[in-house]
Amino acid sequence: MLVLQCLGAVAALGARSIAAQGKADTASLAGPRPVDRILAIVGSKPILASQVEEQLALAQSQGAKIPEDSAGRDAARRQILSQMVDEELMVQQAERDTTIKVTEQEVQEAVEQTVQNVRKQFASIPEFRAQLQAAGFVSEEEWRRWLADQQRRSILQQRLVEELKGKGKLRPIPPTEAQMHAFWEANKGQQPKRPPAISFRQIVIVPKPDSAARARALQLAESLVVALRHGASFAEVAKRYSGDSASREQGGELGWFRRGLMVKEFEDVAFRLKPGEISPPVETEFGYHIIQVERAQPAEILARHVLIQPQLSPAQIALAKRAADSVHDALAAGRGASFDTLARRYSDPNEPKLADGLPVAQLPPDYAKAVGDDTVPGLKPVFVAGAATPRPRFVVFELLKRLPEGELGFDDVKDRIRDGLSQQLAIKHYLEILRRTTYVDVRL
Repeated sequence: MLVLQCLGAVAALGARSIAAQGKADTASLAGPRPVDRILAIVGSKPILASQVEEQLALAQSQGAKIPEDSAGRDAARRQILSQMVDEELMVQQAERDTTIKVTEQEVQEAVEQTVQNVRKQFASIPEFRAQLQAAGFVSEEEWRRWLADQQRRSILQQRLVEELKGKGKLRPIPPTEAQMHAFWEANKGQQPKRPPAISFRQIVIVPKPDSAARARALQLAESLVVALRHGASFAEVAKRYSGDSASREQGGELGWFRRGLMVKEFEDVAFRLKPGEISPPVETEFGYHIIQVERAQPAEILARHVLIQPQLSPAQIALAKRAADSVHDALAAGRGASFDTLARRYSDPNEPKLADGLPVAQLPPDYAKAVGDDTVPGLKPVFVAGAATPRPRFVVFELLKRLPEGELGFDDVKDRIRDGLSQQLAIKHYLEILRRTTYVDVRL
């Protein structure tokens, strides 16, 4: 997401530059007459011709094919104006919803990230500032204010959509086959090639700590809760004790998240905590979590945690390995329970049981090493994933198919088209409702 924001911001600078030059050229031909005008009013908010030209230039800078003839460019302007009207309707509706909040801090954090990444695209600060001036920005501060407004509007729209989905007011509308084929025909020229892909199913068996190890981990977690409640630094405790390698060096920081991203046991406690409160140890399949919520807003929290993982004994690891070998042998011999039955009995519920058309480049390193260039479908030898981690996993792996690089067809992307159009049609229906209840005057 950050990369897309960065590229969009760079492209926007170029687009503003093109639009600014176009306005300057028009002004020189037209003399002192004003060249800007109102093309639409949404509620009480005007949309100017210059804003439409900037969006037209932005689309062109990002690779969109804009007609060169006047009739074609006018049609493109009308389409862009319609999109801008829709965006303004969504923003105004989000601003009216008192449950939707966008803090100044999160906007400024996003702006700062974008600024830093955009600067990296230029060889020097003078070159960067020259591009800002060419784009019509008097200073970097003006550009930052523009970025902040764009970011705020984007977050408002995203949260409105999430809010509507949560309340059941934005239900997907299934597209017809004709609509899906029409979308494919209009966009198939922009589709990238299908990357090399692999389909497989797996049963992932994770060693379980014994009761003594769990008791020791719980005792440590409880002692850390006492220390934290007496003022110990949460960040320092996380860096020293946490078993979560993804957040440990950041002092346990997990960032902002909503329900559905963490395991249920974790979320049930985290979303009940008050900011600053330290939770008692919370047990999940990963171990014992100590949670602190730093900030909260409707349906979203900023939290951090310390994960205390029970140590696995060599005996428990060996037991999991024997279970994986036993499952593999049963499948190879074709005797006993089916793959699905064995998966329900033995597989880690947090691991996917099926991967269909996964790009080979997205395979985890342990999987890529185990599978190699194998193209023959069938059951493969058991391999270990995460051998160097405290939580190794034994993988019973069956290759279903492997596809080389090739051209994407309609059937390859049909499900994605259906999902995307279902969402678009739902939003379109909602916008039609907003248009009936909001003053909209289009003058182009």
